[in-house]
This record gives sequence, C-alpha cells and structure tokens, in this order.
Amino acid sequence: QVQLVESGGGLVQTGGSLRLSCAASKLPFNVYHMAWYRQAVGKERELVATITNIGITSYADFVKGRFTISRDNAKNTVSLQMDRLKPDVTAVYYCKAQYPMSGIIYWGTGTPVTVSS
Repeated sequence: QVQLVESGGGLVQTGGSLRLSCAASKLPFNVYHMAWYRQAVGKERELVATITNIGITSYADFVKGRFTISRDNAKNTVSLQMDRLKPDVTAVYYCKAQYPMSGIIYWGTGTPVTVSS
C-alpha cells in the first residue's frame, strides 16, 4: 500500500524557518510528480508548490521567494524549505503524489505548521 508520511511541522516564531519532508513508499517515486498543499482552519486545501518528475518547480504566488521545494529520488523524499515565516502560513501541510497525465493521486496525512506572531 502506497504511503506518504510528512514530518517536520511544528511551532515557530515569525521570521523563523521549517523544513518539511515527505517520505514515500511502495510507489515508483521517480515517476511521480510531487506537490505540497496546505489547508488552514476553515479554508479549502490549496496548492503551495510542485515539482515534476524531472525537477521542474512551480510555486503559489503567496510563497514565492520564501519556500523551496526539492526532491531526492534516491531517498524517495520531497521536501519543502520554508523561510521567513509569517503567521499567515499557519496550516496543515499535505504531500501529494500524482502519476503523470492520470488521475492516480496519493495524499499524506499532513503535518501542522503554526507560526506565532
């Protein structure tokens, strides 16, 4: 059974940094496009950043310049480096794997990020 397990969330002060990681198992990781989403309380889940299976990245406008997505195919992990954090990024962050050009999608269970002012 495919598993995506996020880690690295927590409580941090404004201006601080966090590095989220997502470990994937039982799927051909190097084939999948990967992404990070977030969901704040009372809001819909929204896209934060994506990285394709060949390493092309894209970001939501609200995180450009502050977040960096990366992947390590040898370790089956995707990471999200989050810098200069502000309270408005407080949310549960989810990892998603998508098989290219298909509806095959897997989600992790999320890791909470809280930025205090």
